[in-house]
Amino acid sequence: MAFRFRLARDASESRASVREETNEGELRPLTSTGRRDESALSSVEQAALIAGRVIFGGYFLYSGIHHFTDREMLVGYAKSKGVAFPEAAVLGSGAMLVLGGLSLLSGVRPKVGASLVTAFLAGVTPQIHDFWNVEEPNQRMSEMVNFTKNLALAGGAAFAATVPEKWPLSAG
Repeated sequence: MAFRFRLARDASESRASVREETNEGELRPLTSTGRRDESALSSVEQAALIAGRVIFGGYFLYSGIHHFTDREMLVGYAKSKGVAFPEAAVLGSGAMLVLGGLSLLSGVRPKVGASLVTAFLAGVTPQIHDFWNVEEPNQRMSEMVNFTKNLALAGGAAFAATVPEKWPLSAG
């Protein structure tokens, strides 16, 4: 049995396809017959999911709590970055982080939690970590590191949002 890779010949065939050639020379679409149930996770995958949720969700939960425990410092920093209504911004973003972190950590409505985290990162990252506006080299590098870290965290939140709900081993 041979396999052939064939590209689309015209616009009506929009994707490349892999075909299986039978003994008679007929080409049939290649299909997988040995797929496992996607909702069934091995013990290693379950451990990885739990560890990822604890680390990822815990990071945002901790950051959100930090917005409340060090509110005055963060309000001052937000003011220095030209944030409108810095007090409300710090408290509101802290609430988004706490709720998003708890959601990701517990697995309860994780798409909502990932959306809260992503919205926070989308608003904060270009405003607070605007490395392109910083002259001093060390501060510029620090802001660039935080900017790219936030981009990676937004990517992680997007990844978390793609996991079908109900997450395995969720609290709710």
